[in-house]
Amino acid sequence: MSLINASYPALKQALFLMQPEPAHDVSLGMLKAFDKTKVLKLITSKPIHSNPVNIMGLHFPNPVGLAAGLDKTGSCIDAFAQLGFGFVEVGTFTPVAQDGNPKPRLFRLPEHKALINRMGFNNPGIEQGIQNIQASKLRANASLQRVKIGINLGKNKITPNEQAAEDYLIGMRAAYTTADYLVVNLSSPNTPGLRDLQAASATQDLIQTLKEEQNKLAQETGIYTPICFKIAPDLASEEIKSLSEVFLDEELDGLIATNTTLDRSSVNGHRHEQEAGGLSGAILHEKSCSVISAFKQELADYIPIIGVGGIDCVAKAEQTLASGAKLIQIYSSFIYHGPQLVHDLAQLKVSQDSE
Repeated sequence: MSLINASYPALKQALFLMQPEPAHDVSLGMLKAFDKTKVLKLITSKPIHSNPVNIMGLHFPNPVGLAAGLDKTGSCIDAFAQLGFGFVEVGTFTPVAQDGNPKPRLFRLPEHKALINRMGFNNPGIEQGIQNIQASKLRANASLQRVKIGINLGKNKITPNEQAAEDYLIGMRAAYTTADYLVVNLSSPNTPGLRDLQAASATQDLIQTLKEEQNKLAQETGIYTPICFKIAPDLASEEIKSLSEVFLDEELDGLIATNTTLDRSSVNGHRHEQEAGGLSGAILHEKSCSVISAFKQELADYIPIIGVGGIDCVAKAEQTLASGAKLIQIYSSFIYHGPQLVHDLAQLKVSQDSE
């Protein structure tokens, strides 16, 4: 076991004495500092690149990724790659920088190994985000580009839904040649009205617009950058069916399932139960797997699924993969369990068709 894995329980205990958001900022600051001074390389195990997965025309060195929302600025990619992630998704980025919702906006539910957040897409804006990503060693050194980078895109809070497509186009144009894949975030519960864009008709209009731009950019650059949509776990079966028809008709490249939930039934009685925002963590796993399985039944093997939600051990990762996911992502469980979880999950073998 590496030094960082051995020391994480004590580090977590110290960080949990702080409020969640300051602890998050301190953690990322430490990771960046350790990576910059090469301390991180000395105290981590050798990154794992031995279980490749090929989807969307991309070669992922292992099946475990960091979900969007942890590195909101795109400035900690190298450190997460050093910890063994096969891919790192950054953002969400909006066209214009925004501060997000008033604090406090992040809450721990340690009894459930869960979090509630209503961050509200706080980010430095897409242009600064791209500059941060391009400054990383992963982008500066071609030999390190085995670890893939996803860029998660959102709309600004003040942008009405009728103009949302333009916000996503701005992000897409800015990120297209920097990202290995792009993610259209329709499912954050913390931007008013955003989930309304998951209605089948609105989703179809948006995909058509983005696919048209994708084709144009591919011709201009000679690069095909896949587009994924990230959807909520709070979808009814008829919504899953209608969305699947749209995804298939419009040839979406990939699906990320799922974002955080608004359902509080699993945390009834907790002191943070009434806090607004999305709930994530171990208790989301069953709901996430159910949504993944339902989409898999509709999409078959035509559109690959990246599974996220409550994956905090190898057994749950295997369940997510068995439900139909080809890759997995973690966020809350990384906070609760640390780098050892990445090491364990990165060794999973994923059955797949060759591309």
